[in-house]
Amino acid sequence: MARTIVIGDIHGGLKALRQLLERVGPGEGDRFVFLGDYVDGWSQSAQVIEFLIGFERSYPCVFIKGNHDTWCIGWLSGEAPNPVWVANGGMATLTSYETTTIEQRQRHLLFFSRMKNYYIDDEKRLFIHAGFSSMHGPENEHYSSNYSWDRTLWELALALNPKLGKDNIFYPKRLLLFKEIFIGHTPTTNYGQGTPMNANTVWNVDTGAAFRGSITALDIKSKKFWQSDPVYTLYPGEKGRNRD
Repeated sequence: MARTIVIGDIHGGLKALRQLLERVGPGEGDRFVFLGDYVDGWSQSAQVIEFLIGFERSYPCVFIKGNHDTWCIGWLSGEAPNPVWVANGGMATLTSYETTTIEQRQRHLLFFSRMKNYYIDDEKRLFIHAGFSSMHGPENEHYSSNYSWDRTLWELALALNPKLGKDNIFYPKRLLLFKEIFIGHTPTTNYGQGTPMNANTVWNVDTGAAFRGSITALDIKSKKFWQSDPVYTLYPGEKGRNRD
């Protein structure tokens, strides 16, 4: 049976992404939703983008844009590297692009430009990098940066009293809008978890690949998941976004 597989933050870890997809075993009819942050951290950000451009030719994909991707888009468009970006994994991305051609960079910029801020499937499931703040849904968001930066949606889901019924007037309106919500952006390793986390209707699939964790793929129906080895083990001698 065809599956929809959602994949969390990658952060330049092409070796881990390839390993993960081998473990998933893509089949005919499978489709993939990538939650963003393809770059910044490990040494193969440009190579990740090149790989995904090719992967899309074989399988239907949806690519969500993350905050790190936005920084990279700015630089590829001719802006000076944002110092905050450079200090948070961007230097590895800049280095990875040193061996690319002008044509490759243009192709990557076109690929980035096709990414979505969010995606809603035909069963009312939302896929978004970070979150949204409007109680009327992401399409009514006042600040587009929230799509790739917001953490309040995840924090709200974590803090919600499980005894509070959905018919209660105090139940958060944002969590009533969708059957399920799939996010990245906030590593589950921040909470001592190396696997996907579920809080209310929200599934967090960022398992800390940029730091000491793995890249994760999740079957949205069965909730079966696959993981790469911890990404840092595949890049000996590199720090990723680790500070130590």
